[in-house]
Amino acid sequence: MLEEEKTPEGGTVIKIPIEDEVKQAYIDYSMSVIVQRALPDVRDGLKPVHRRIMYAMDKLNLSSGGKTKKCATIVGEVLGHYHPHGDASVYDALVRLGQDFAQRYTTVTPQGNFGTIAGDPPAAYRYTEAKMSKITEEMTADINKETVDMVSNFDDTTVEPSVLPGKFPFLLCNGTTGIAVGMASNMPTHNLREVAAAIAAYIDNPEITIDELMTYIKGPDFPTGGVIYGREGIKKAYRTGRGRITIRSKFNIETDKKGKERIVFTEVPYGVNTTNIIKRINELAENKVIEGIADANDETSDRVGMRLVVELKKNAITKIVLNQLFAKTDLQSNFGVINLALVPQQKDGLRYDEPQLQLPNVYLKPQVLTLKQLIQYFVEHRDEVITRRTIYDLKVAKHKMKILQALITAINNIDEVIAIIKSSRDTEEAKLRLEKRFDFDDEQAQAIVDMPLKRLTHLLIEDLQNQIKELQALIDYLEDLLAHHEKIRQLIKDETNELAEKYGDDRKTDIVADEVEQINTEDMIKEEEVVVMISKLGYIKRVPLTQYKAQSRGGKGSLSATLIEGDYINQIFTATTKSFITFFTNAGKVYWIKVHEIPEASRSSRGSSVKSLIQLSPDEEISTIVTMKDYTDQQYIFMSTANGTVKKCKTTEFANAKTRGVIGIKLHDGDHLVSAMLTSGNDDAMLITRKGQALRVSEESVRPMGRASSGVTGIRLASGDEVAAAISVEQNKDALVITEKGYGKRVGFDEFGKHGRGTGGQKIFGNIEGKGEIIGAIAVSETDEVICMSGQGKTLRVSAAMISKQGRASSGTRIINIDEPDYVVGFDKVANEDEKDKE
Repeated sequence: MLEEEKTPEGGTVIKIPIEDEVKQAYIDYSMSVIVQRALPDVRDGLKPVHRRIMYAMDKLNLSSGGKTKKCATIVGEVLGHYHPHGDASVYDALVRLGQDFAQRYTTVTPQGNFGTIAGDPPAAYRYTEAKMSKITEEMTADINKETVDMVSNFDDTTVEPSVLPGKFPFLLCNGTTGIAVGMASNMPTHNLREVAAAIAAYIDNPEITIDELMTYIKGPDFPTGGVIYGREGIKKAYRTGRGRITIRSKFNIETDKKGKERIVFTEVPYGVNTTNIIKRINELAENKVIEGIADANDETSDRVGMRLVVELKKNAITKIVLNQLFAKTDLQSNFGVINLALVPQQKDGLRYDEPQLQLPNVYLKPQVLTLKQLIQYFVEHRDEVITRRTIYDLKVAKHKMKILQALITAINNIDEVIAIIKSSRDTEEAKLRLEKRFDFDDEQAQAIVDMPLKRLTHLLIEDLQNQIKELQALIDYLEDLLAHHEKIRQLIKDETNELAEKYGDDRKTDIVADEVEQINTEDMIKEEEVVVMISKLGYIKRVPLTQYKAQSRGGKGSLSATLIEGDYINQIFTATTKSFITFFTNAGKVYWIKVHEIPEASRSSRGSSVKSLIQLSPDEEISTIVTMKDYTDQQYIFMSTANGTVKKCKTTEFANAKTRGVIGIKLHDGDHLVSAMLTSGNDDAMLITRKGQALRVSEESVRPMGRASSGVTGIRLASGDEVAAAISVEQNKDALVITEKGYGKRVGFDEFGKHGRGTGGQKIFGNIEGKGEIIGAIAVSETDEVICMSGQGKTLRVSAAMISKQGRASSGTRIINIDEPDYVVGFDKVANEDEKDKE
């Protein structure tokens, strides 16, 4: 019960809970958007703006056989009489109706620039012209025969149709797209011949199944062509009203006189912008995300049609490039089908609490529709239109028959009629006397007094008698039509088939029964050893290891990167092109990609931004990298932070990291991740600090944890010290440590006893003050080769056997000769063939 309250002025205030008022206001608003703007009516397939455009063009007599008229005139007519919204929305809708790449069957004949598939905008409406197409005339045919309800316009100055007669199945053939409040519609286009055949099949057998209808309608038929892969998405969309359809561009492979290949795309998926496609391809080629592309251009013209040309480099593998283009550009896209439209409902058919909007005798309700329902509602609408048209034609024919019969009666009694008219004082008296004498009504009497004398000729009398015979035949036909409903259904079928014969064409979109072929790109990629480098400012590249020649210990190294001022290389490691590369950042997050996804570059190039590959936060830096063949619960990641915390996780914890990343370790304030390594879970690990301490602990003392945990204490650090590296203790191998000034040594793992977590460890390097602090460590054998890099990009590849093996307290020897202020930022070993086989 609502509470009422009297005001001092004598009025009444009704108190309503604010949540109820807001809820009702939002429902009213949303239904207004849904019904009056965003969604099509299932009967004629039109949104209000499209219906008003077609009706306005009909009222302006812009027939398909006549002249075009300025679009400004059409927009003005629509705005002034029917559509109380912005002119841009009306003109945009008008333009789309005339674009042959947006509509399967255009309903506006354009004159001037109506935009292009390349994204070029249409000219302003003061420059362009338009008129109705022949199909639009089919949409408005018989509208003056009381076939549809007319409703008042927004200011009650005129009327407009609540729905068009719609002989052409617009919704099925041209589809629609619309975003309402809380719902959206996205319906594909279809081929008119197939739609007409399905409508005929439904009329012949209203119990036909959706699968049987699909023998007539094979699938969507888009105006831009393309190839649909797989039928499952089509079946789901037709059976449920929702589904996803994969569309690929059509292409040809051409070869020039020099033997270089190019891929030429002649058709693209529906709704894509070709300019954006070319721009995207060139970006991918420039960033070396897709290798093998020399250039991409749009060579489309009216003479040759669509022609998007991708020039390939000489040694490019065409199939790989194609697969990557389909995967990374709109040359392959998915069309998400949502067959949502407004369906007429009887008032009793709705629950009392459902939002609804009343039109004459009709309530419209948003509903997701199957293929059969779309056909059913179209047939039912045409049934009503033809029935109403037949009733109107019958009424007109009977009225005309009544007048003709009066004229025949008057001619047969012409002398008496003339005497009555001649002796009457005025027309009204003559009409009254004729009505009384011959039992005429007012219209019949008026027709007789208006009859010219030429009607008295013998030929015209015969013409009247012939007209009566023809009218009687028409009346008999119309009455028979109304008496036999099946004949109206047959007429729907005949009219739709006639449309298909006049305007139908062949399919433009091919359908391939198989799903999209998933080419395994890695199967075509040569597996080779590469060096991956990452700079402090976030540039990354991979370089084939074969570009580095082995040098002697103490050499100057060779230039491996041309860096911008203030940048330096701070990560270097080796891997194979088919490995996973897992990035661990200083913030404790984890990302991964495949090594072959890193753009290949020359030794001297800067590389590409790592942010083009993974989605790093602005304050994130890559602190360490782990490479592996696959993610398995038989392997672990052992992490160490600068403050001496350690943590162990199964590699499967990071299988979903990909480019967006997941949390790898929860860090305390002031701490950051410095090391992560791949282990078996029961190895020994060695933590090495910058000031030369090393602690050997058992991994089994660190229990496996989840990704979001913060770990446990690993090593107790002296004041001012921090962890520089953590490595696995491996049999028959030594620990190789290198300082920032280029000094290093090998030291045997057996020189270090196993200690518990939380202890300070043992000395591993002497004279830190003179030789520089330790920047990292790796496990090596004498057969390994090591590649070192300085901050200024100098690289040295050297055999591990050439680096002397020394005791724990010794100060090492010079490995790479660098000059201050340059210093060593990283090093990694080059795996030998035996280790590659183990991977």
